[in-house]
Amino acid sequence: MVDFYQNGIVTTLHNLSERPIEELEQELLTFARRRPMALLLPSLFSELEGPALPNIIEQVKHVPYLSQIVIGLDRADQAQYEYALKFFDQLPQHHRILWNDGPRLQALDAELQSLGLAPKELGKGRNVWYCMGYILATGKAESIALHDCDILTYDRSLLARLIYPVANPQFNYEFCKGYYARVANGKINGRVSRLLVTPLLRALKRVVGNTEYLEYMDSFRYPLAGEFSFRRDVLNDIRIPSDWGLEIGVLSEMHRNYAHNRLCQADIAQTYDHKHQDLSMDNDQGGLSKMSIDITKALFRKLATQGNTFTTETFRSLKATYFRIALDFIETYHNDAIMNGLTLDIHHEEQAVEMFARNIMKAGQSFLDNPMETPFIPSWNRVVSAKPDVFDKLIEAVEEDHLDYRG
Repeated sequence: MVDFYQNGIVTTLHNLSERPIEELEQELLTFARRRPMALLLPSLFSELEGPALPNIIEQVKHVPYLSQIVIGLDRADQAQYEYALKFFDQLPQHHRILWNDGPRLQALDAELQSLGLAPKELGKGRNVWYCMGYILATGKAESIALHDCDILTYDRSLLARLIYPVANPQFNYEFCKGYYARVANGKINGRVSRLLVTPLLRALKRVVGNTEYLEYMDSFRYPLAGEFSFRRDVLNDIRIPSDWGLEIGVLSEMHRNYAHNRLCQADIAQTYDHKHQDLSMDNDQGGLSKMSIDITKALFRKLATQGNTFTTETFRSLKATYFRIALDFIETYHNDAIMNGLTLDIHHEEQAVEMFARNIMKAGQSFLDNPMETPFIPSWNRVVSAKPDVFDKLIEAVEEDHLDYRG
């Protein structure tokens, strides 16, 4: 049983009573009459053959309130796209797959590239962005949930609790961030959030001052969760990063566009586990190492837009402050683990903190060396303004792929 404490400046919606899923879904069915709902699934083809996604689809099959499911499919050739069509055909809800590597969507991407309006990097950010465009284009849903396709502990109550705050017509939330305890197989996970993001935010408060933005970011219990929901109008103006800064970037955009009382976070799962990235101690272009650099740069960029000035000396002070705070957090998490009968390897935790500290300096130097770097994908409002027929072309590409390759 969790407590009811409200921390920070963003509303927290707890799981206080373990309501039956049938009761939640019945309410959501009622809400769906006024606010039709959709699910966005950004997926790699490899996830279709993994242990998590088949169970996710088996669960989603029984969700009664969804009117649309949009799947973004990355790293798939034609045979794999045809396999995906059969794989997802078990879904009774209306659904479509965006074959991002297919010739039709590649041609549309080339048109947007020529206008300087397409994502510059492959990855989840690009996948999510095109799916958001498709949802806007079809206009079938008012409330949309997004979650990853590698959740090993998935059941459909996660989706119900995630979408409920933006689906309930009596609530005024435009955005909801999911959170949960990252505990699995007898140990505490979530190293990047625990050992980088939270201590870095606390260190930034000391070094640059406790700004309202930093207080906002520090209000989220799991800022790197890949699960969030939103109202459709959010999709028009949001500018999301195409790199590993996606989750931080989305939170920053919601801070820029909406008042705090329009945002919330919700407890969506008792247990949560998914595939784990390598720490990549010796490769800052992959794994958690690259993730930590991208996330740190995303925070620096946001603070710079608010008038904060950074120098090499600032980053040195930040690194030292972060390092001390993060080491203190390791002791906190270790004690928490012991009290709950869990394990936590102090040596591995300190190795991660040492790497993150080095990467704060790398991110800072990259920020200083590339002041014009803009990894954000343009908003769909801007794209439509420059290319008014983009939604028609997007729908046409997806529908023609669907018809041509269903077999």
